[in-house]
Amino acid sequence: MVKMMRKKIKIKKIDYLPARQVTFSKRRRGIFKKAAELSVLCESKVAVVIFSATGKLFDYSSSSIKDVIERYKAHTNGVEKSDKPSVELQLENENQIGLSKELKEKSHQLRQMKAEDLEELNFDELQKLEQLVDASLGRVIETKEELRMSEIMALERKGAELVEANNQLRQTMMLSGGNTGPTLMEPERLSNNIGGGGEEEGMSSESAISTTCNSALSLSPSLGDDSDDVTLSLKLG
Repeated sequence: MVKMMRKKIKIKKIDYLPARQVTFSKRRRGIFKKAAELSVLCESKVAVVIFSATGKLFDYSSSSIKDVIERYKAHTNGVEKSDKPSVELQLENENQIGLSKELKEKSHQLRQMKAEDLEELNFDELQKLEQLVDASLGRVIETKEELRMSEIMALERKGAELVEANNQLRQTMMLSGGNTGPTLMEPERLSNNIGGGGEEEGMSSESAISTTCNSALSLSPSLGDDSDDVTLSLKLG
């Protein structure tokens, strides 16, 4: 007896509409049957949802399909929440590794700029390092000159402000009453001191004249070199 072999069907879209509908009905019932068997044999929760080409809904569930769908949503959200911290932690670790590597390279470059760890550099690398150091030194000198010029300009502005304040003070003093220094003695008071006032107090005329002249000269420094002439004329008189 020869056993007939089933012809293997090529999986592709069925163009003939009646044949497509028949195939859909048979396969749908077969899927639902397999789902029911899986639920019974393995004591599992199974739900199958199928929409036909015309949009008609077909579903099967070993229990309430709503409960199965809610359980599916809760499980999916829980997996996403549990996976999210691990992804963030992984990204943070990668960033930390990158920053650590960059810090190590910058520290090594800084030591080389301090003339340390130069043995491992070749001629080209040493030349590049020299250019880098020269550029850095130029920027340092330029910054220092800018700071020095700023300080000089600040001192010049302060000096100009002091000069202006001094001029204003001088003008104020001139407008408020002229000379504010010591004044000369009046002629009448000077003659009284030269006359009999000195004899009444037991002083000689010569000492009175000398005292009066010294007082006048000390009160009026503006007399200058004429003080000798004044003393001489008083003694002669």
